[in-house]
Amino acid sequence: MSDLALGPHPEHHADSGRVDRSGATAVLTMVGRCVRMSSRDAEALTMALMLPIMMMVMFVYLFGGAIHTGTAYVTYVVPGVLLLCAGFGAASTALTVSRDLTGGIADRFRSMDLGGGSILTGHVAASLARNVVSTAVVFGVAFAIGFRPRADPLEWLAAVGVLLLFVLALSWFSAMFGVLLRSPDAAGGFGFIVSFITYPSSAMVPIDTMPGWLQGFARNQPVTPVIETLRGLLLDQPIGSAGIKAVVWSLGITLVCATAAGFAFRRRTG
Repeated sequence: MSDLALGPHPEHHADSGRVDRSGATAVLTMVGRCVRMSSRDAEALTMALMLPIMMMVMFVYLFGGAIHTGTAYVTYVVPGVLLLCAGFGAASTALTVSRDLTGGIADRFRSMDLGGGSILTGHVAASLARNVVSTAVVFGVAFAIGFRPRADPLEWLAAVGVLLLFVLALSWFSAMFGVLLRSPDAAGGFGFIVSFITYPSSAMVPIDTMPGWLQGFARNQPVTPVIETLRGLLLDQPIGSAGIKAVVWSLGITLVCATAAGFAFRRRTG
C-alpha cells in the first residue's frame, strides 16, 4: 500500500517536531546574542542610562518653571520622559539591524538556516531589555526629584504592560526601517524621527496650549493615548478610552511593522 494511503509517516511527525524546536531555539539564540551585544557596548549602555537622567533634569529644572500644567511639572512630565527615552532606545534597533545586514553577518546566519524572523526578534528583544533598564532609571530619578505616584499594584502592573507594549511597537517600527534603509548611517539618523513624534503630543505640555492647526494631530497620534494612559494609571486618575486606544495603536503598529520587516528582510537577503 502506498504511503499516501497509509497517511503521514511517523517520521514526518518527528521531523515537524524538530523543526518547531529548532525554530524556538533559533529565536532564543538570537535573543541571547543581541542582549549580550547590547551589554558589551559600553557607549550605548552608558547613553541608555544617562539619557533618562539628563532628560528628566532638563525638563523639570530648566523648563518646568515656565510651563503651567495645573500640577507639579515633575508629576506631569514623567510619562512623557518615559516615552521619549523609549523612543531613543527603540530607535537604536534600526542601527543594529542595518549593521547586521550590511556587515554580512545576516548572510552567515541565513546560510545556517536561521530565518529573518529569529534575527529580527533578537534585536527587538534586546531593545525591550534596554528599555526596561532605562525605565527603571527614569523612575528612580523621578522619585528623587519629587515624583509621587498614587497607583496601586494593579495600576502599576497595567502601566508597565502598556509601556512595554508600546516599546515593542516602536522596536518593530525601528527594525522595519533598519531593513529598509541601506546604510547604518541612515539608520542611525532614524532616532530623530522616532523621538520627534513625542513632542507634538501631551508629553511635555498640555495640547490646549499648542497652535490650533497642531492640536488635531497631537490628539490623534499614537503617543498621546499611551501617555494619557500612563499618566492616569500612575496618578490614579480616570483614563477613559485612552487605554483602549493605546493598546490598539500598539498592537496595530507591531503587527504591520513585524510583517513588513519580515517581508523586506526576505526580499533583501533572498
